[in-house]
Amino acid sequence: MSAPPRPYGPHAGVPELPDPGEAASRATEAILHDTLHSTSRGVVVDSPPGAGKSTLVVRAARELAAAGRPLIVIAQTNAQVDDLTLRLASADPELPVGRLHSSETRPYDPALDALPSVVASAKAADLAGLPVVLSTAAKWAWVKPPEGQQRWPHAIVDEAYQMRSDALLTVAGLFERALFVGDPGQLDPFSQVGAEQWAGLTHDPSASAVTTLLSHNPELPQHRLPVSWRLPASAAPLVSEAFYPYTPFRSGSGHGDRSLNFEVPADGSAVDGVIDEAAGSGWGLLELPARLTPRTDPEAVAAVARVVGRLLTRGGATTDERSPGASPLTAARVAVGTAHRDQAAAVRSALAGLGLPEELHAADVTVDTANRLQGREFDVTVVLHPLSGRPDATAFHLETGRLCVLASRHRHACVVVCRAGVGELLDEHPETEPVQLGVTVKFPDGWEANHSVLAHLAAHTVPWRT
Repeated sequence: MSAPPRPYGPHAGVPELPDPGEAASRATEAILHDTLHSTSRGVVVDSPPGAGKSTLVVRAARELAAAGRPLIVIAQTNAQVDDLTLRLASADPELPVGRLHSSETRPYDPALDALPSVVASAKAADLAGLPVVLSTAAKWAWVKPPEGQQRWPHAIVDEAYQMRSDALLTVAGLFERALFVGDPGQLDPFSQVGAEQWAGLTHDPSASAVTTLLSHNPELPQHRLPVSWRLPASAAPLVSEAFYPYTPFRSGSGHGDRSLNFEVPADGSAVDGVIDEAAGSGWGLLELPARLTPRTDPEAVAAVARVVGRLLTRGGATTDERSPGASPLTAARVAVGTAHRDQAAAVRSALAGLGLPEELHAADVTVDTANRLQGREFDVTVVLHPLSGRPDATAFHLETGRLCVLASRHRHACVVVCRAGVGELLDEHPETEPVQLGVTVKFPDGWEANHSVLAHLAAHTVPWRT
């Protein structure tokens, strides 16, 4: 039997706050106070999707620099470092910023070269004396503090939940105090080798940096950002309860603040039907007949491509609280999320095969895996469900963070394409992973999260018909 549906009313399970902006402001001020004045070696900030992690990192960096405290910023990928550098230079053009990069060809975004306040170098010594220096954890692992300086006074670790504890160990000697900012509901740190032999040990190198940090230092100040500025009022209650049951959050927008409309009327197809359902309610499930399929299910892939094609050809426009007028739904504001790279490649091929007019710029649609979509934001997303057409429910496909990423990239609507029978598949494949002593159980687990999402999508389902 499938898990019963949960109530997902506006802000279900979230304490009513006087105003989302006020709630976010209070949380930010408390975080900055502890960052600047706490004597603890670390401050941890949990953030739901789209809560303004990057904005917080930029503001904290500026305030630390203004207080005369040099700092380093540690991110997990070059794209994250480049994005933070651009944001910091835009927010404070007078602040000298260092971008520490590798010695590879084109190691950073060329747009940084046009910013007079940004100094880029592969050598940390060239950036000595700058108030803020940014780089990846992998690069910082090979760096020593500047000559005559034992450590940097401060560090900010971005996407800290995606950082493995062994990566934190390699850079921990570079700074006195750190602000750790991350999303606990996203994908766990990636490891190319098995780490079962360390499971449950306090020095497990594959564990999240934050998990290990708090297990050794439970007294560290902990905060959370209470508002998602990305997720609409139609999505925040579901994502909050399904993936963040102990740290609920609310949407920064209200019902009616955002809309998605189409100039071209629906043609009566299931594809247009699910698009209109998602435009009106925020969610849509295009349900194909139950069937066991290859991973790159041709019918499901074609359905995903057709949904994207109709999103572009129907002349969509969005309105929201950011701007007074309507904005066209362009290809760059649409994304497709999959679990595997070969599925993403199949969708790209199917999308190219639609023969859409060149002026729609269909090639600008982002088609990628959950791992690579993490941290990104779009107006509309189309998701190929990780369990669609599968004969089993593996730990990979049940990982809570994977479904959370796929379901939380949109500002207006999310369309899920999936074969029927996933609920029964879940019930036939209960959790069989061995219980490991000393390992903190992640809750909710993927089984429960999938049931919660499916229960909500049941009211927004459009059966596939050719």
